[in-house]
Amino acid sequence: MNNRPASFLASSLRALLPALLPVAAGAQQAASPTPTPAPDAETQSVVVIGTRLSERPFDVPASVDRLQADQIRDTRLQANIAESLGGVPGLLARDRQNYAQDVQVSVRGFGARSTFGIRGVRLYVDGIPATLPDGQGQVSHVDLSSAQRIEILRGPFSALYGNSSGGVIEVTSAEGSGPPTLDFGYAAGSDQALRANLQLQGAAGEFGYLADVSHFETDGYRVHSAVRREIGNLKFTWQPAGGGSKLTVVANSVDTPEAQDPLGLTRAQFDADPRSVDPVALAFNTRKSFDQTQLGATYEQSLGASQRLQLMAYGGSRHTEQFQAIPVGPQGSPTHPGGVIDLARDYSGADLRWTLDQRFALMPYAVVAGVSFDGLDEHRRGYENFIGDTLGVKGGLRRDEDNRSTAFDQYVQATVRPRADWRFDAGVRHSVVKVRSRDHYIVGPNGDDSGSTDFSATTPVASVMYLASETLHVYLSAGRGFETPTLNELAYRSDGSAGLNTNLKAARSDNLEFGVKWKPAEGQALNAALFMVRTTDEIVTQTNLGGRASFQNAGKTRRDGLEIGWSAKLASDWKAQASLTWLDAQYDESFTTCAAPPCNTPTLVIPAGNRLPGVARTSGYAALRWAPPEGWQAGVEVRALSDVKVNDLNSDAAAGFGMASASVGYRVQRGPWAFNGFVRADNLFDRNYAGSVIVNEGNGRFFEPAPGRTWLAGFNASYSF
Repeated sequence: MNNRPASFLASSLRALLPALLPVAAGAQQAASPTPTPAPDAETQSVVVIGTRLSERPFDVPASVDRLQADQIRDTRLQANIAESLGGVPGLLARDRQNYAQDVQVSVRGFGARSTFGIRGVRLYVDGIPATLPDGQGQVSHVDLSSAQRIEILRGPFSALYGNSSGGVIEVTSAEGSGPPTLDFGYAAGSDQALRANLQLQGAAGEFGYLADVSHFETDGYRVHSAVRREIGNLKFTWQPAGGGSKLTVVANSVDTPEAQDPLGLTRAQFDADPRSVDPVALAFNTRKSFDQTQLGATYEQSLGASQRLQLMAYGGSRHTEQFQAIPVGPQGSPTHPGGVIDLARDYSGADLRWTLDQRFALMPYAVVAGVSFDGLDEHRRGYENFIGDTLGVKGGLRRDEDNRSTAFDQYVQATVRPRADWRFDAGVRHSVVKVRSRDHYIVGPNGDDSGSTDFSATTPVASVMYLASETLHVYLSAGRGFETPTLNELAYRSDGSAGLNTNLKAARSDNLEFGVKWKPAEGQALNAALFMVRTTDEIVTQTNLGGRASFQNAGKTRRDGLEIGWSAKLASDWKAQASLTWLDAQYDESFTTCAAPPCNTPTLVIPAGNRLPGVARTSGYAALRWAPPEGWQAGVEVRALSDVKVNDLNSDAAAGFGMASASVGYRVQRGPWAFNGFVRADNLFDRNYAGSVIVNEGNGRFFEPAPGRTWLAGFNASYSF
């Protein structure tokens, strides 16, 4: 792989400085000689996710976790979001070591079946949805070097975020403040991994600004898994004097010219050589390129002492081209879509929200009400992945269609505290999701796949919390959620006939959670949640072979579990964290599926009691870190995961594993300069394990190996003007 970080950063610096240094100079003149005080710990721990009100996680009647900037960035490569989420109970984020696909993210088992992108979990970046109206999401445009916090919501209250909200993850970028600061970060490690970023942030009077560019590349742990990626992120804030209004504008872009796709490995291939690649990946040069540009703005206006109005609007476009390893033979069928996906997507949306927070007869209460609209226009084309005897090139057209998906939602939620020790929350959201497809490729026996289908749901949520003391809160919450099929899941019928799979219904879930939040001492927190989820019409794979996957609704499923999270600030700058998750996710009813397409009558029985594939029954995490403000620092982390079934039949599983990491670093500040360097090692004992699995992969290539022992070294230097 070409090593181009120096030229990339030089060009980025030339682009950034002419535009932003005049602003920085103005900020330096306007800045007060007294440094802006750092927010206290209580302010830093405030979350908005869950009730959409600024509250401490301890006071929210839901399972909420918040990661601060140091947890996201310190001693980490910052290449993908999975690096930071390992300690969140109930959440499984698996780095696939394949940047042609997105990170695998599941919350309480929702989203585990996704073979690409993120399903079943709602994603937001700076308040802008990263999940499209049909429920498909991705976070490849997230710039972790400028991320200020990540908030994670699990349980019933996730339903108030609409379609596919088995959980909610929101990433928020930092806002420019204080004197202008120029920041440079660099990290390099195993498999030629390299990441560099350049950031300028600060404030000039009422205006705050942050500009960040980053470059990432690696040859990959496995053969044929190299990638190069560039991300740019801009964030501007304007807050006029008086504090009555605020405007936030965010623009970002990501460009991945090529990400090689090593595919999964069969059991035999994985056991023989985890770093290997299936020969078909090399023969067809499987790969993916994509780019995305997005712009969003949020305007907040105070309407007196107790009311506030917020308007958010966004728009963007994304283009993807992916070469798959589909043999020439299957593409001979006139109904086959080909082995190259060419996908252009334009998306936009808006959300208008009103908030009331006041007292009635000394009783505090708050109401949040809003309406949102999200739209997606997709032009999907498919091509043969060969020309003559040459494989891995774009050939003849085999698919051409325009798709549109929209979501129109209305929501309201309220909080009331009739007494100091009781709190009640309730909310409801109504969602309408529409899908339309117009087929332009109708050739010979390849019929018209045009069609349309609609989904709607009303999702109520309610909770009660007992504030037993200032250190102990207990709550019970219940809610109903739903998950529609995506455009990809609706695209094909299992029998091979033309048209959308309009028999596919939305999955609906009933959620119940009992939780305890305890702060036994200053700087310590213990959270525990016991939950049960019952789902009807779970969406599962019916056929998946030759690049054409179809889906169906299974019967009932259950997810019962326990999550425990603990954190503590110990003496002498020591910090500790631990989490434990137990999750029993299984099919409650048997159902039949297809052994291979085409399939007019499914005959393969999946018995009741089989585990949901892609879901670990137990997982654990523990970390201990010594982090004084300056000087030497050190930390250790341990992760453990039980086995994971690879398909609905439960015919094989990725074995459980335990993995340890360690890091050491040094931090120093001298006047306007700050420096932080580190060295890190992962998988210290060089364990061989599958980091993730491709659920129900039709060719038996289920396993995606994790790296052996790896190292990483890096530094961050900043200068405040």
